[in-house]
Amino acid sequence: MQPGSAMAAASDEQEAVVVTLRAVGPSRPTTLRLPPLLSVADLRRRIAHDRRITATEEGRIRLVLRGRTVTHQDDAYVKLRDGDTLIIAVVPKPPANHLRDDDYDQEEEEELKFKIPQTTTWWKRKVFMFLRDKLRLPDVILMALFSLSMKAWIMIAMWFLFAPFAQKYEIGPIYILGTGFLIILLNLGRRQQGDVSAYSIFNEDFRELPGTLNADRIDRDIRAGQF
Repeated sequence: MQPGSAMAAASDEQEAVVVTLRAVGPSRPTTLRLPPLLSVADLRRRIAHDRRITATEEGRIRLVLRGRTVTHQDDAYVKLRDGDTLIIAVVPKPPANHLRDDDYDQEEEEELKFKIPQTTTWWKRKVFMFLRDKLRLPDVILMALFSLSMKAWIMIAMWFLFAPFAQKYEIGPIYILGTGFLIILLNLGRRQQGDVSAYSIFNEDFRELPGTLNADRIDRDIRAGQF
């Protein structure tokens, strides 16, 4: 070794500072001799070599020096002092797009939004797009508007049309009660051929559903010794 290079090496050795490396987690701290001024990319590379961090994880190293986060720009420089402590953390690799919670929540939110059927006429689609995109009506209102048939809207309009007359002749409570009973009667539905009601009184020969528990069944079980 030439005298000049030996002197330069000795000068570099004297200028080096000892830095303590502390990783986030249960690992033990280590010390590393580093130049007092070096780039962020060189600092990450030296730390990755000392802590045996893979090349793929080197770019995800985050450093904290004197209570401040070290910038992640490779061409930036860091000034170190003897006795400094560097806190090291490796940012986990983000999950795949189909495993992210935000994407899942977004897909779930899209599924919960009200959508009109594909067989809807073109003018209803135009009205729906205008109310949703331009006026930004909530899904609850859109559902109420497009879920009812034309017959239902006519009945609602007639109800509001006759409501002032009911108030004028002071039969408002009767009008409201009659509306409630009418809604119940219209939503009773019709029983298909072969259907059996849960109430035996409505069935032919008062036939009961299998497994129905009543006083006769309990008495019969007691007499048979099943209790």
